Amino acid sequence: MTTTTYPQAGQTVELTKSYTIPIVLVLAAIPLLLVQVWVSLAIALFGLFLLFQTATIRLIFTDSSLDVYRSERLIRRFPYQEWQNWRIFWPSVPILFYFKEVNSIHFLPIVFDPKMLQACLEQRCPKI
Repeated sequence: MTTTTYPQAGQTVELTKSYTIPIVLVLAAIPLLLVQVWVSLAIALFGLFLLFQTATIRLIFTDSSLDVYRSERLIRRFPYQEWQNWRIFWPSVPILFYFKEVNSIHFLPIVFDPKMLQACLEQRCPKI
């Protein structure tokens, strides 16, 4: 049994990885081979891509920003002060995370613990 502990104010939090979406996509591609080979291959490749991303990408919530790491290397920092809005699509089956900054929008597949993601977002960037 897995328990999710919610972050304390000011605490740096690294989200736990969730392989659910990539595995579901790869498994869904198998029976599709009998119906549509090209569609099946496209879905399987996308699932494998997400599997690789899940294994290598880390999201860390700090006091001032959402930091994205590839293994140990910081690749992008998103300061909360530039965020205008965020949303998790299909909360009952969370698959997509959207957030809008002053100059850009971002869509990310949810390959991290969705409950912890939402808790961190609500704590650090209350919805507008």
